[in-house]
Amino acid sequence: MIDSKTLLASLPTDLWIGGKQVPASGGRTLTVHNPAVGQALAEIADAQPEDGRTALDAAAAVQPDWAATPARERSDILRRAWDLINQRRDEFALLMTLEMGKPLAESYGEVTYGGEFLRWFSEEAVRINGRYTQSPSGNGRILVTKEPVGPTLAITPWNFPLAMGTRKIAPAFAAGCTMVVKPAAETPLTMLLLGEVFRDAGLPDGVLSILPTSDASALTTPLFEDHRLRKVTFTGSTGVGKVLLRQAADRVLRTSMELGGNAPFVVFDDADIDAAVEGAMAAKMRNGGEACTAANRIHVDNAVLAEFSEKLTARMRDLKVGPGDLDGTQVGPLVSEKQRASVAELVDDAVGKGAVVTTGGSQAEGDGYFYEPTVLTDVPAQARILKEEVFGPVAAVIGFDGEEAGIAAANDTEYGLAAYIYTEGLERALRVSNALEAGMVGVNRGIISDVAAPFGGVKESGLGRESGSEGIEEYLEPKYIAFR
Repeated sequence: MIDSKTLLASLPTDLWIGGKQVPASGGRTLTVHNPAVGQALAEIADAQPEDGRTALDAAAAVQPDWAATPARERSDILRRAWDLINQRRDEFALLMTLEMGKPLAESYGEVTYGGEFLRWFSEEAVRINGRYTQSPSGNGRILVTKEPVGPTLAITPWNFPLAMGTRKIAPAFAAGCTMVVKPAAETPLTMLLLGEVFRDAGLPDGVLSILPTSDASALTTPLFEDHRLRKVTFTGSTGVGKVLLRQAADRVLRTSMELGGNAPFVVFDDADIDAAVEGAMAAKMRNGGEACTAANRIHVDNAVLAEFSEKLTARMRDLKVGPGDLDGTQVGPLVSEKQRASVAELVDDAVGKGAVVTTGGSQAEGDGYFYEPTVLTDVPAQARILKEEVFGPVAAVIGFDGEEAGIAAANDTEYGLAAYIYTEGLERALRVSNALEAGMVGVNRGIISDVAAPFGGVKESGLGRESGSEGIEEYLEPKYIAFR
């Protein structure tokens, strides 16, 4: 296992443009912090608008050659990158823990999950199909091909520093698109290390650029206005996504938007309660609750509410909170003081309106941005936590009476990313899954993300799908060619 000092000393800290590290214009830098101690971790290049133009210049210049590169060659590069990530898994895992805060066990899980996108789309690269048919009228032939969309801007969040990048980069490269990535300012180091991996995998210069920045709007706005940019893919909050959609509308840019969620976790009266509690722990506490798929609103039939709440409280109370690189840590810090304050505000609002804290409910001790794993019961309908994404280790438990009420409560949100249900009845499982307004539904399971399945939501949770066989279609344009 590599130690943190050795790792940090070897990290790339400049921008990644044209297949190499380059300093930011004007020598600007930004500071990356370790949320477990609240102190500086590294100083890295801070991309400026002119750096964005340089990156797009490189992407546009090599786009024709990259699109014409045989699919098997693109596939082989992705496969080599997957191999290299696995070889350097200790580095990636420790780095994510240092800059984001998650426990090492979860970081290793993300290395596996994030790497799998490269392997999956290395296989999809050679399976891009068109069609050739006779026109029904008999007056000609229909040839349909699929071509890469073109230079793409990817904007990724801080909560999964590796996987949210590979989930966009892999299908883009498989399809033949070049890409400029703007990682989150809180967690850019993992993405810069990934740039090094792609270089070593043989990716041609200019196909990938990585531009950390402290001023995302200043960097990306000129790119939106540039006619050479053909697509924007974004993972983040619904509020920011709406701003980006308005910007994209001016040039009718193609977009993929994986936005916010406020997932319901519905436990029916026929559920296996012990299994439901374990599922709720997985769905709520993955990544310390800092996940768009996190189960934030836990709706439980009143017939089993007391038993479920008692057992969930006991499980949450037993979690060990601490720095992610310490043995035994199960819950790390939140990513920033701002995020911790946001979590505390939602909890305080709920308690002020009548919710009961059965465990947690306050900041945890320590120098970093820690918050206690928390369970709230008797949460009133007017509490903000039922409407807003908490993005932290807080579970809000609410009772309901009967199946129809459970479905109505689950759907009472503008979001529609993920939903979870626990029931022992097959017919009920199918019936409720069809009734839930969500792009993804977990039935008797608390972890639903799968590289081979489409990831995305409905309503204000986004547009398009990532991963699965559907994921590559987001980076391809059908072209119809008519023959006489």
